[in-house]
Amino acid sequence: MSTDYYGILGVGRDASPEEIKRAYRRMAREHHPDVAEGDGAEERFKEVSRAYEVLSNPEKRQMYDSGVDPAAPNGGGFGAGFGFQDIFETFFGAGPSARRGPVPRARRGQDALVRLEIDLSDAAFGTHRDVAVDTAVVCPTCQGTCCKPGTSPRTCEVCGGHGVVQRVARSFLGQVMTSSPCAACHGFGTVIPDPCPECSGEGRVRSRRTLSVDVPAGVETGTRIKLHGQGEVGPAGGPAGDVYLEVRQRAHTTLIRQGDDLHCGLEIPMTAAALGTVVDLETLDGLRSVDIRPGTQPGAVIVERGLGVGHLHGSGRGDLHVHVDVQVPTTLDPEQERLLRELAALRGEERPDARLSPAQSGVFAKLRDRLAGR
Repeated sequence: MSTDYYGILGVGRDASPEEIKRAYRRMAREHHPDVAEGDGAEERFKEVSRAYEVLSNPEKRQMYDSGVDPAAPNGGGFGAGFGFQDIFETFFGAGPSARRGPVPRARRGQDALVRLEIDLSDAAFGTHRDVAVDTAVVCPTCQGTCCKPGTSPRTCEVCGGHGVVQRVARSFLGQVMTSSPCAACHGFGTVIPDPCPECSGEGRVRSRRTLSVDVPAGVETGTRIKLHGQGEVGPAGGPAGDVYLEVRQRAHTTLIRQGDDLHCGLEIPMTAAALGTVVDLETLDGLRSVDIRPGTQPGAVIVERGLGVGHLHGSGRGDLHVHVDVQVPTTLDPEQERLLRELAALRGEERPDARLSPAQSGVFAKLRDRLAGR
C-alpha cells in the first residue's frame, strides 16, 4: 500500500480510537479549505478525511492493518475489478454494508476555525465580542428534508429501501450471493424525486451568522475558545459542527506580557533616583502612583501587585514589573555644572576610585544574566 493513513494523521499503528479521533479533529481544523491557505489545502483535507474514514472503522482498520486499503478503488491490492470487498462477500455471502442497512442521509457538519484579534486590555480583563462567521445553516425552505415543499423522499425501487443490492455471481466455489451499495440511491435507501429548489437537495444553504462570544480574562495568542454546535450544519440538516476561535493578541505600545505578568520601562532623572519621588504611571487600570525610593539604582525593578493579566484558570491577576532606567544628563549649563562639582566635593568624589564589582551583584551580574537569557 502506498498510502500511510497512520502517517497522515500523525499517530502510531497502536493508537487508540480516541487518539485517532483527536488527531483527525486537529488535522481537519488545520487543513479545512475555509481556513487553510494554498492550492493543495482541499486535497490535503480530503486525504485526512479518507485516513480517518478508514482508521475510525474497526472493520476497515483491520483490513488496512492486514495489508488491504479499503478506500482504494479496487479494494486495495488484490487486483483490479476484484478487491477485498468482493472476496469478503464471496466467502461470507454479504459485505458489512449489507448488515448495516441504508446509510443515513443526514451527516455531521464540519468544524470551523476563526481567528479573533484582541487588545492587551481585553486579554487582561476579558471582553464580549460579536463574530461574523460564514457557514452552512438549515435550508429555510425545506427545513433539511432536501425535498421540495409538499413532497417527501421515496423508497428506492431498485434496492427496496435497503441501500444495497444483491447479485448472484459465479466463482470457483460455485454460485454465491454478493452485495454492493445501490447505485440508484447511493446507499441511502431513498431517492428524492423533487429536490428543494433553494438548496438543490442539499438540505442546507450558505449564510453569514453573527456569534456572541464571551472572551475570558487570561487568554493569550494561540488560545482556542470552543463554541459547541455553532459550526456548519451537516448535509440533510445533520448535526452542526463546532466553531473554534483562535485568539491573537495585539502588541501593546508600552507594556510587554510574560505569562500573566506585565513589564514596562520607566525613565527617571538621576536627581529623582537619588532623592526619591512619586511618579504617575499609565497602566491598564489607569494612572497609578509609583513610589521611587531615595537611592534607587539603574535597572531596579518595582513590582506593583495585581496590575497584570487576569488568571485564565482561577481568580486574581498577575503583577506589573516596572524596570527603572536612570537618565544621566549629557549637557549641563554653567550653574548646573558648578552645583554638581560642589556636590562631588562634599561627597569626596572629585576623583573617585574605580573598582570592579563582584561577579554576583551589580550591573555586571545583570548584564551576565541578560546575555544568558535568564
